[in-house]
Amino acid sequence: MVDTGNYYPKQRDGKIAEIEAGLPESRWVEKHLGRPVIKAFNNIYFKHLLERGQPSGSANRIALPVAGDDPKAKRAVMELVDELGFDPVDAGGLDESWRQQPGTPVYAADRNAEGVREALAAASRERSPDWKA
Repeated sequence: MVDTGNYYPKQRDGKIAEIEAGLPESRWVEKHLGRPVIKAFNNIYFKHLLERGQPSGSANRIALPVAGDDPKAKRAVMELVDELGFDPVDAGGLDESWRQQPGTPVYAADRNAEGVREALAAASRERSPDWKA
């Protein structure tokens, strides 16, 4: 399963206590689906996903983080990201997927691979008021 969604407490979802208490959104999704998930495609504007893919090796290729615990499944999603015209960046395990959620430096930023790595490293676990219930 690929979790492409985001938790929008004010805009759509209301308060989900477990997420507000610090459970990564994708871990919550995994728990409710009862299946392992890979987090990807959640940090890019949908039109950019459609319109801004570039061939591998392109100078301005956008990179997308991919987080998950199953190496085989993560590798398959990373290959899909590449096939769609984006550089996949390993964002760690699912417990690190909070680094690519709304309000973090990588969210909707259209960065290259190095920029995505820097943004993931700079992310703060504390949700800003815009992204809290």
